[in-house]
Amino acid sequence: MDNADLFSAAARDRLRSKSPLAARLRPTTIDDVVGQTHLVGPGRPLRRLVEQDRLTSAILWGPPGTGKTTLALAIAGSTARAFEQLSAVTAGVADVRATIARATALLGEQGRGTILFLDEIHRFSKSQQDALLPAVEDGTVTLIGATTENPFFEVNAPLRSRSTLFRLEPLGREDIRALVQRGLAAEGATASDDAVELLVDRAGGDGRQVLTALEVACALADSESVGLEHVEAALGTSALRYGRDDHYDVISAFIKSMRGSDPDAAVYWLARMLEAGEDARFIARRIVIAASEDVGDADDSVLGVAVAAARAVEFVGLPEAQLNLAQAAIAVARAPKSAAVSRAIWGARADVRAGAVGEVPAHLRDAHYSGATDLGHGTDYISPHDDPIQAEGQRYLPDELADRGWYRRRRSGDEEGR
Repeated sequence: MDNADLFSAAARDRLRSKSPLAARLRPTTIDDVVGQTHLVGPGRPLRRLVEQDRLTSAILWGPPGTGKTTLALAIAGSTARAFEQLSAVTAGVADVRATIARATALLGEQGRGTILFLDEIHRFSKSQQDALLPAVEDGTVTLIGATTENPFFEVNAPLRSRSTLFRLEPLGREDIRALVQRGLAAEGATASDDAVELLVDRAGGDGRQVLTALEVACALADSESVGLEHVEAALGTSALRYGRDDHYDVISAFIKSMRGSDPDAAVYWLARMLEAGEDARFIARRIVIAASEDVGDADDSVLGVAVAAARAVEFVGLPEAQLNLAQAAIAVARAPKSAAVSRAIWGARADVRAGAVGEVPAHLRDAHYSGATDLGHGTDYISPHDDPIQAEGQRYLPDELADRGWYRRRRSGDEEGR
């Protein structure tokens, strides 16, 4: 190694030592990746493709902090291909074409492929994404795109169809705990059990966030063991008692407050969960469920409000999404209540499990194939669009279940559907 190489290596090491903890802990091979075992665990699809060096273009899709960039770098370190990295925030078509030109030269001169990692691919315009297509199609580059957005909405169909989609999930508690321990080792620090548990509780599945908080806590501890007070200061909040039992008790109180039409209590329990670091997506799912289970057909519009809030959580994130969650929780709490929808599906499924399974009536069977008429399938069916009067007396349940019924619509002032 000549002096220039030694200088470059020393410079890289110095820069790495000054990098944020999350950057310093990024794995160099796929074996070092924390979490995402459904993709990189033994025998799992992404690991097998990387180990065989047969990975084609891919899109890594998931919430912030789940390791999309980390995984792309680990893949690069596990293959013999060259690695190029661009950010859709700063790169343009010219940068893409320059990268493709280098990949073409490398492939022609050395027979070596190139991985192009494009972070935040959803920020690329249609024309920018289209500029990638020829190189992706002919294999000049293997594209790995990363996005927090649903690729079915944000990535062009031609590019998406040439890529394998890999969904990354929020990191589990044990994954977060493993990251914290790695971070402590990298910082040469120790931490109390309470401090570690608070970091794990507040991570929300976000590995980058927990390592950032840990780095600040280590700086505040200043050679002392990291304690609860250091983590609280790093997170900017006090630790609420919120263990596993509290999680179930508080969410139960939240659901029952919405069901009981108490918007103040619903907002209070929502605040408790948010302050304790509860996953906003979990809260949103419970509101969506309550909109159908407890309101249902008493006010059909509430489900739309709840679903919009759940989408807003993904779109804007916390802390702003607290407004969307509060609006939806209050809407559910204020709405008239009916259990007709939930009782209908629960009752129907219970009867099916109990053996209430009848044959599909002949007039309702599929008639869109040759020979269906000979079997009498669909021949006596009356479409309400063609003859609404005659269709009124048409039966849709199996003959054996003609007298059964599960849905009881709530009427104004009627408590039967509640």
